[in-house]
Amino acid sequence: MIRFDSVTKSYPGQTRPALDGITVEILRGEFVFLVGASGSGKSSFLRLILKEDRPTAGRIHVLGQDLRSISTRKVPYFRRSLGVVFQDFRLLSNKNVFENVAFALRVIGKSRGFVQSAVPETLKLVGLDGKGKRMPHELSGGEQQRVAIARAIVNKPQILLADEPTGNLDPVTSAGIMTLLERINASGTTVVMATHEAGIVDQMQRRVIELSSGEVVRDERSAGYAVGVVLAPTTSVVGAIPGDAVPSDLAAAALAAVGA
Repeated sequence: MIRFDSVTKSYPGQTRPALDGITVEILRGEFVFLVGASGSGKSSFLRLILKEDRPTAGRIHVLGQDLRSISTRKVPYFRRSLGVVFQDFRLLSNKNVFENVAFALRVIGKSRGFVQSAVPETLKLVGLDGKGKRMPHELSGGEQQRVAIARAIVNKPQILLADEPTGNLDPVTSAGIMTLLERINASGTTVVMATHEAGIVDQMQRRVIELSSGEVVRDERSAGYAVGVVLAPTTSVVGAIPGDAVPSDLAAAALAAVGA
């Protein structure tokens, strides 16, 4: 699904590389946390997957494609198989919820009929049914992040990249967002999430790739944020979060609305 082979990424003016000889593979359907201090290489890792940057050395394969072989002209087509969620939402402030999500489909030429069908379906999936006419400023932070997630998954990407998606949210709202991401992953979508939120990582007990000074210092499955943090295997975010949690019928909806 995603493979880094001895990947190094250096930037002009920096004394050390952002990534230094990374070799790692992420399998289809995994939920992977990228952890590490600021400047450890997490954002560079995600940018390389998106082909926003090119590696200084090494090879990257995503969805069976060697990213070196994808021409600049074909990059937008490659990215249709990836969804991205950011910490700061990046919604269009002059467009309502429906139009923010629809924008992701219109820029790739989807028909009006497809848009009219797919957007309401996806808004229901993320718990925003009936809020399509709301403007971003009328929504809570958690709701705005749900819109951003809806926009990222409306085209049914095989991979969802999330860069600190809970960084600007309170703990209860963050837990609701993680409930949603866990359900999306359960439908078959591979999720790679960069985070500093130790509590979330500890509770979910998924694969953890820890970066430090551009190197992988830990790659552990069923792990916590720090070495040795293990909770009961039945611990799950899904179904356990009050407040901003996703409606309980979304697990079934995710299977239909989010393709692998």
